[in-house]
Amino acid sequence: MRNVALLLAYDGTDFVGSQYQNQGRSVQGALEAAWEELTQERRRFTLAGRTDAGVHAHGQVANVRTETRHSLTTVVRGMNALLPDDVRIRAAQEVGPEFHARYSATRREYRYLIDNHPVPLPTLRHLTLHVEQQLQREAMAEALPLLEGTHDFAAFTVQSPVQRSTVRTVDTARLGTVELFERRLIAIDLAANAFLQHMVRVIVGTVLLVGRGRMTVAEFRQVLEARARKAAGPTAPPHGLTLTRVSYPDTLVRWDADER
Repeated sequence: MRNVALLLAYDGTDFVGSQYQNQGRSVQGALEAAWEELTQERRRFTLAGRTDAGVHAHGQVANVRTETRHSLTTVVRGMNALLPDDVRIRAAQEVGPEFHARYSATRREYRYLIDNHPVPLPTLRHLTLHVEQQLQREAMAEALPLLEGTHDFAAFTVQSPVQRSTVRTVDTARLGTVELFERRLIAIDLAANAFLQHMVRVIVGTVLLVGRGRMTVAEFRQVLEARARKAAGPTAPPHGLTLTRVSYPDTLVRWDADER
């Protein structure tokens, strides 16, 4: 039995999410259907992180245990020939039996893009959240690093009996800029050992209140300390969010620089 790790990219616009669901297209469902056609094996794929409907990825990781004799090159080419156009395998690697896409991960990174121009660019409508009001970027940049460190992020998630602990360690919470199609966009970059359900989107929705002048930086800090969902802002829409990278110990898997 082999254990194969896959580096994935997908446009989440037309998916109900990454995980298999009883109704609607899921990334996991697309992967498993293509795998069965390629290998004649019916296998369950494990994904590193659960992304909501509309959320994108170019650094998602999955693994599958298989008896196929196909080479890794054949796996990548064959899967990409069978997958729908909104999912691609970027790379494949054979890993040890102990590797688990979710439980072996040590860090996850997300980026949320905001188009803060008076008129949105249609080509960016599935990748960015358009905010017409001019945002106070300096205040947002001051607020976000307050999240760095180990904290109880109960204010930034939904109440769920599945989540045993709401404590997470955030390594990076920064405001920056990127340029797409000659348009400068706001980029909110967040990296942590793990994220709670809707955590990134609630953080974005709350820091947007700071950007709109409806919440001070001091009040943003108080939201974190309050540990109550009602103290935070709304959940930002999913389409501005992308899972950019999942990290593992180098002894388990290491993607080449051009694959990352």
